[in-house]
Amino acid sequence: MKKLLIGNEAVSRGLYEGGIGLVSSYPGTPSTEITEFLSKYDDIHSEWAPNEKVAMEVAFGASLGGVRSACAMKHVGLNVAADPLFTMSYTGVNAGLVICVADDPAMHSSQNEQDSRHYAVATKVPMLEPADSAEALAFSKAAFELSERFDTPVLLRMCTRVAHSQSVVEVGERVAPEPKPYIKNGAKYIMMPANAKRRHPVVEARTEALAEFAETCPFNRVEWGDREIGIITSGTPYQYVKEVFGDRASVLKIGMPNPLPKRLILDFAAKVKRLYVIEELDPVMETHCRVLGLDPIGKSLFSPIGEYSQETVAAAFGLPKKPTVSPESATPARPPMMCAGCPHRGMYYTLSKNKITVLGDIGCYTLGAVPPLSAVDSTLCMGASVSGIHGFNLAQGKTAEGKTVAVIGDSTFMHSGITGLVNIAYNASNSTVIILDNSITGMTGHQQNPTTGYNIKGDPAAKVDLESLCRAVGINRVRVVDPYNLAECDRVLKEELAAEEPSVIISRRPCVLLKYVKTAPPLRVDSEKCRSCRRCMGLGCPAIRIKDKKVQIDPTLCVGCEVCEQLCAFGAIGKGGDAQ
Repeated sequence: MKKLLIGNEAVSRGLYEGGIGLVSSYPGTPSTEITEFLSKYDDIHSEWAPNEKVAMEVAFGASLGGVRSACAMKHVGLNVAADPLFTMSYTGVNAGLVICVADDPAMHSSQNEQDSRHYAVATKVPMLEPADSAEALAFSKAAFELSERFDTPVLLRMCTRVAHSQSVVEVGERVAPEPKPYIKNGAKYIMMPANAKRRHPVVEARTEALAEFAETCPFNRVEWGDREIGIITSGTPYQYVKEVFGDRASVLKIGMPNPLPKRLILDFAAKVKRLYVIEELDPVMETHCRVLGLDPIGKSLFSPIGEYSQETVAAAFGLPKKPTVSPESATPARPPMMCAGCPHRGMYYTLSKNKITVLGDIGCYTLGAVPPLSAVDSTLCMGASVSGIHGFNLAQGKTAEGKTVAVIGDSTFMHSGITGLVNIAYNASNSTVIILDNSITGMTGHQQNPTTGYNIKGDPAAKVDLESLCRAVGINRVRVVDPYNLAECDRVLKEELAAEEPSVIISRRPCVLLKYVKTAPPLRVDSEKCRSCRRCMGLGCPAIRIKDKKVQIDPTLCVGCEVCEQLCAFGAIGKGGDAQ
């Protein structure tokens, strides 16, 4: 049966048809939907883990136990999971193990533009890279066979465009093999130095065998056309190359970017007049070609920054552009902002008003950095706010302690903020951490986490008590505030910053977009009372606007949070007022 699927759903379908029994992941755009779609199959175990390292280790445990398993993450999540990945390359697997990693060229929702192919090379683990949904299904399904054949985890590299674009796939039947028996084998699975030394030669031999496999594997293929131009490409750029050239160029499509073939590339290069390598981000394939003694045209023509497009490829070759309409040109620009009624807004307004230095973190609340709030001073990676404030305050001393906070979301705190808080308590810096608890993992689309009380399927689950957890790691001062109450936020913030010991403020109110959250009637503005002071505009709420020099509130956006009402010194905002 044929279906139109986005790449991530195709991956999930391929894993399912390939006999997966367990998936464990942490949500991260553009990888999230892989696990969400897998969770719809009731005959496999699916879960959200606290972070990517845990997810990969769970998947390894399931593989060790004889069940085909997978985990999915975005590229920066692979950084978190790198520790087990490097050693899993040595141990190998029992049942097949697939690690889905989604890169984000152009950084649509990421803090860097990392190329995960480097991890495949560094860990000496094979990687597959589909170019559309059909390949996403086929490659992910085949990855289990590859994993078991070569006794290795397999990386499946997606990217934003393939993950979220649709194409036709042929859906097949699920074939789930019987669980493999677990056989105790310390020499293979216990990576103490003596055993690891004996496993390293096994990895090198496996790499040679995989390189030989790459010469004739079904993932790499030559598409002969005009031999004046020969192009080596993979993934999304393959689609752009075919759009521009059709059969007016010969193409070596690489579907297995690690290990790369040698003879296949040399043979292709020998049969074309001029060789090009077109790959997004880093020159991984180009460098491999140069090691083979070839001199392809690659990054001298194409940028290592951002995404390519049909226009990019055509322009590089001096060809006319095909008439296309890009989403960027067709859609009016909309600056990123927190939603109307977002519970983070009140706390950020309080921090901004008091001119507090804020070490931020990764999530919806990162938007507190944009005007008019402009309340965030740094954002590095998941959990870095809590670890960072400790170092910042130790470096700055007393001058910083009373005017610096760390801000982190509830899901991010569970991901990697806890250890930083342990460090603050253990090494006793006078630091204040604000946990923005909106009762969900917001940025990636409302996934559950260990603080919500529900699992990936929405069933009741153990719920972490943040207050008790913070006290358990050694924080004596733990306060809870309602971010819709500006006076309370201001008072508690000042009290905790003045305290001579570490403290935690939990800013708690559920995300306004959650289905169970009941919004209040929209507020209105009495235009007679409005003095056009624009103080309410300092919130950056998208429901508030200026028209004819007077403030107006859009009733289709306002959720009646009443934060702006608390700012109006003239009583112009309230439940009465003019209809807007």
